[in-house]
Amino acid sequence: MATPPGFRNLPPDLASLPAGRSRVGRLSAETAIGIVFLGDALVILSGLLIGFWLRFQSGWIPMFTSTEVRPEEYTLSRYLGLILVGSAFLLGTFIYLRLYRRRRMLHQREAGMVIVRGATFWVFAYLGASLFLKFDPPISRVYAFLSYISAVLGLLGWRWVLSRLLRMGPFAASLRQRLLVVGWTSEAARIVEAVVRDRRQPYRVVGYVPTQTPTNLLLPVEARQIGEYAELEAILESGCADIVLLSDLDLPRDEIIALANLCERVNVQFKLVPNYFQILISGLQLETVSGIPILGVSRLPLDRLTYRTIKRGVDVVGSLVGLIIAAPIVAVCGILIQLESPGSIFFSQERIGRAGTRFRMLKLRSMHLGSDKADHLNQSTLREDPRVLRIGRFMRRWNIDELPQFWTVLVGDMSLVGPRPERTYHVQQLSTRIPHYNARHAAKPGITGWAQVNGLRGDTDLTERVRYDLWYLENWSLWLDFQIMFMTFVSRKNAY
Repeated sequence: MATPPGFRNLPPDLASLPAGRSRVGRLSAETAIGIVFLGDALVILSGLLIGFWLRFQSGWIPMFTSTEVRPEEYTLSRYLGLILVGSAFLLGTFIYLRLYRRRRMLHQREAGMVIVRGATFWVFAYLGASLFLKFDPPISRVYAFLSYISAVLGLLGWRWVLSRLLRMGPFAASLRQRLLVVGWTSEAARIVEAVVRDRRQPYRVVGYVPTQTPTNLLLPVEARQIGEYAELEAILESGCADIVLLSDLDLPRDEIIALANLCERVNVQFKLVPNYFQILISGLQLETVSGIPILGVSRLPLDRLTYRTIKRGVDVVGSLVGLIIAAPIVAVCGILIQLESPGSIFFSQERIGRAGTRFRMLKLRSMHLGSDKADHLNQSTLREDPRVLRIGRFMRRWNIDELPQFWTVLVGDMSLVGPRPERTYHVQQLSTRIPHYNARHAAKPGITGWAQVNGLRGDTDLTERVRYDLWYLENWSLWLDFQIMFMTFVSRKNAY
């Protein structure tokens, strides 16, 4: 099998390279995941047994009404089959939701969301099945919900302990795949930075190998050079890497193909950074026309009518509840605004929404009258900004000035969660300066969003904000929206 031109053997001293796959003491990933799976199974079974005890044997809950089955029907021996079926069903739900992927082994929050989502589906499906299958004895609704609570709490507690264990020793080495970067680009630098910064990533950077393409980018300590490009074959044969990440796509086509073939021969995964697609990567889909592969940007989650309808339903309910709760707060703040700066208590401004449509966004006025006239692209609200009212500073810190936007959500111009809406002037200027800026208009703007809860508001990096907005669009789910709403109440970074 051909290898890239110019490859030669590495000098005999390979001692400085990371440990190979055959080193004793390094558990296989399958073993580590198997241990986690077995632990989950035991916790689930224990949770359902605890639910049975709480419902039928603890005496803490009134047992039966005149319409229910006799108490003697609900013994452990008769209920054990339902408990085992329920445990297997819940475990199967987690398998379907890919709870046992490497990434989720180390990512406690993501795993926790899958556990709650899967268990919520399970409890309703479990009870629904009992209506059609006519179990004997029938499944008690109280038992099912007690089992749901005990199983979820048990799994979250077990996973919290597990996340601490998995980040050290042989478990972490098993679950983290060793990443070798070939070539050095800005995309490779961002990947290495993300892997090093986030210990939940299922990767460990072992170093990089330069190509012939010159680069003037700085190299972090974690990306130490471990050889030359011509020595790549011997480096891979030493077993120091699990994945080769090619970031330099300026290599000749024959060399890229040869490198992919080399990785296949030495049982190393071959991946590349598609630097021609720096936008909406998760929307890329591979199609074939007469056997010829075609790669292109396809649909995002919120392009689907079903998902948009669900999100709109949450927006309507949430905005109605928000308006009812916000009414007295808006009234009090309106009085305080009038006392400090007489004039309208509301502030209306044109913003750009989904697909570039224009709408009027409503907020509580937090600045002196006329401050928006001088507000320019390079004049975002700063810390201790003299234009901001005293009550306005308080409202901004606690997002109270955003409360009238519940009305904008109700009429359909905005969503509860989404990219932050920008002024027409800003969009016109920034769309020519920041790559892929207009892609954030693929969804309705939101009162809150992924960028805001991560501190990217006010006088912060606009390019970074766009990256966070695009990540949200690529990874949207209803659970992510609920997570962002919760984080809005506790995230105060750069709120001024």
